[in-house]
Amino acid sequence: MKLVSTPRTEFLRDLASEILGLYGRGRTVVAVDGTDDAARTAFADDLAAVMMEREHSAFRASLAHFRRSRAEQERFGPESPERLFRHLYDFSLLRRVLLDPFRMGGSTGFVTRAFDPDRDAWIEPTWLTGPSDATLVIDGDYVNRRELRDLWQYGVLVETAAEAADALSVVPADEEGNGRADRGDEQAEADRLYRTEVRPRSRVAAVVDLTDPDRPQRRFFDSC
Repeated sequence: MKLVSTPRTEFLRDLASEILGLYGRGRTVVAVDGTDDAARTAFADDLAAVMMEREHSAFRASLAHFRRSRAEQERFGPESPERLFRHLYDFSLLRRVLLDPFRMGGSTGFVTRAFDPDRDAWIEPTWLTGPSDATLVIDGDYVNRRELRDLWQYGVLVETAAEAADALSVVPADEEGNGRADRGDEQAEADRLYRTEVRPRSRVAAVVDLTDPDRPQRRFFDSC
């Protein structure tokens, strides 16, 4: 179905053309990073939509649906920024039911949702299959951490105005009044731990400024 042309749609079409020009054959995984959950998820949804507009098969998944249960997380100690960053997600599950079978192609089934974080409960798996040429667009915070960053062919980092300010500052985000306090103190501290350890801007192929979400802009930074 043809999407309505807007500055956002045109930007996404250009980005999809770049990705599919490089990785349009076979099974490809694209990761969308960013700590603004709503902005990141919407961007990933829209990127998959413009790929499907081109009659290219695209699937969506979010790291949020591969979390450990609260009981499992408690095995790693009391809630803390360190625990949130290191142990929130079940990477073994992610690889076992989604990434590995998706890459195998053919008739091998894969699961895009395994856990419901709102109910803190497992989801009855729905096994999907796809054509030989297909792209999985997966979003989540911390997708460029060491355990995951080699699993994607192409990475995107989306930044809102608040996130861009955080990336340049050592002052806690909530103290600057830049709108990130809704992440919670521990989550915001985990975000800073991630940026310090991983430097996500240096790990992705595209950094996208979503200060105006209707008019995304590509940003380029010196990698030195």
